[in-house]
Amino acid sequence: MLDRLCVRNFALIDELDVGFGSGLNVLSGETGAGKSIIIGSLNFVLGGKADKDIIKSGCDSTEVSALIYTERPELRARLEELGIETDDDNCILLKRSFNINGKSLCRINGKPATVGMLREISSYLVDIHGQHDHQSLLNVKSHIVMLDRLCADELKDKMEKLSALYAEYKSVGRRLKEIDLNDRDIQDKVDLYRYQINEIESAALVEGEDDELTEKKNILASGEKLKLSVNKCLEVLSRGDYSALDNIGIAVSEYESVASIDEGQRETLEALNDCYSILEDAVKSIRSYEELTEFDPAELDRIEERLQVIYELKKKYGPTIEAINAYMDKVSQKLSDIENSEALALEYSEKKRKLEAEIRKLCAEITAIRKKAAQNISRSIEEALRELSMENARFDIAVTPKEGFDENGADNVEFMISANKGEELKPLSRIASGGEMSRVMLALKTILANVDNIDTFIFDEIDSGISGRTAQKVAEKMCRISKKHQIICITHLPQIAAMADNSYLIEKSDHNLSTVTNIVELSGDKVYNELARLIGGAEITDATRNAAREMKIMADRLKGE
Repeated sequence: MLDRLCVRNFALIDELDVGFGSGLNVLSGETGAGKSIIIGSLNFVLGGKADKDIIKSGCDSTEVSALIYTERPELRARLEELGIETDDDNCILLKRSFNINGKSLCRINGKPATVGMLREISSYLVDIHGQHDHQSLLNVKSHIVMLDRLCADELKDKMEKLSALYAEYKSVGRRLKEIDLNDRDIQDKVDLYRYQINEIESAALVEGEDDELTEKKNILASGEKLKLSVNKCLEVLSRGDYSALDNIGIAVSEYESVASIDEGQRETLEALNDCYSILEDAVKSIRSYEELTEFDPAELDRIEERLQVIYELKKKYGPTIEAINAYMDKVSQKLSDIENSEALALEYSEKKRKLEAEIRKLCAEITAIRKKAAQNISRSIEEALRELSMENARFDIAVTPKEGFDENGADNVEFMISANKGEELKPLSRIASGGEMSRVMLALKTILANVDNIDTFIFDEIDSGISGRTAQKVAEKMCRISKKHQIICITHLPQIAAMADNSYLIEKSDHNLSTVTNIVELSGDKVYNELARLIGGAEITDATRNAAREMKIMADRLKGE
């Protein structure tokens, strides 16, 4: 349930903080007051599209947060998978900001999130339907999606299996195409693969040799400098008339006589001996290194030539020796496939045939589930339409075979309706009346909400095109839905407004040389005044007030039944 919505600098909204209750929440107001801006801000925080136009004029950014209460265990489990902590109070705080540079920042319970994560989490909680969303009903491609949502429990495992089988089927088809014996470019591919394999094999690359060769190259390129430094070092340490090694040796001999007289100097003598031994070992090591630093121009040339070979192969086949060898393995497999293409073609053709048979069998099972569900759902929708003053309406979900199959199965699904007695069933897209379309959508949304266990149901002027008795029926339907789901509804119909458990007035005013939209929760006489305005228009009379009071009393009586 949506508990609280906080909005700052969104379109005409300066600052807004509004709490919603359970049951039916009705938002009304004058035309142009900004009713849909409230829904727009909510849609934004739930992961909807955003652009700079949503930012209030003169501001650098906008921010919207929504506090939502839910007890759905699957949502808590999903949040835990995303690394988002939830409190014992079962509240989820969604927050999103957007600035004039186009940067969007999202948080879920204080943890940074993506817009996709907001959209996913909110899909468990809120279903928004606007007056322009009728287009989804007119799009035949969406009908199979709606039907599958309505029988998801039965279809889930089979659709997952179909998805995996179809992916494998497509992969096998691609492999068959790759080894097509009738490919006119087959010989060119064979020649290219053999050339590439030969070029890489001839190089006989060893993993890590490029790094090793580069190190050797650097050493050889600095050979003269290294040699001079080593000679200078040996000259100082061991080769000169007054070398360090000789001088320390003299010091050791002299201090032996000191230690022989004064036993307390034995430790110092041992330190001198250690110093001599360490230096002697160092000199041996340097002499060995001197032998290795002989500058060899031919060796340097050989290393540079080898590195150039490796460089050229890297440009062609991959950034590392490992990648080059992996590329050769891949090409070798392709060449092997081509050379054994006849046998492989038979193998993959048989595999494809078996997969197709398995898929078609699974599609038949899916079709049976859809057809059975379509019958039950059609009857439920017809019943809902009768409750919405379409007593003679017939509704049918046509499940027909399509050519071939795909990841959705082998069915075409289309919603069909006959709005009046004696009329043939026709595609839903041929309904002319906006009021009829609104009622069909309300019926569908009711059933979808029950299946999806949606907590909050939002209608943005879905009641367009209806009035009178039909409006009363729509109001009663929303009232019944609101006993199980929270509904937030923007409406211009007094019949729906009268059914509200919580009433809100959206109004526009001038403030500091700018226009702002605000929302006020109504109570007492203010509820009757707004109902009177919806009934009678701009001029509110005693008659309209009395009519409003009577309408509210009747609505409360119906709600109590």
